[in-house]
Amino acid sequence: MTTTLTDLLRALEERSRQSPNRVVRLTGTVDDEPCELLIFRGFSSSTTHPTSFDPDAPVLRMPVVLDNAELLEGPLQPSQVKVLLGPMTPEQLLAQAIW
Repeated sequence: MTTTLTDLLRALEERSRQSPNRVVRLTGTVDDEPCELLIFRGFSSSTTHPTSFDPDAPVLRMPVVLDNAELLEGPLQPSQVKVLLGPMTPEQLLAQAIW
């Protein structure tokens, strides 16, 4: 069964909603440009590209390839990022029990 990017992001957002002390960092490309997406307490935010204000719209414009995921300790302190898991694929992160 293949998971769409939208389904994957929604699942990671839901998982993060249940784990308020965790931040997901996803990296990949949007139109062949590097991108970074953070998910915290159920909300996705791009640090590299503009995002839609519409919660029903995709977070990033297509085509998006997210190929790297990390689970970070939250709330995020940029000067002291603590990586708990990763790097791994976003699908692998979703399956992890450490959340």
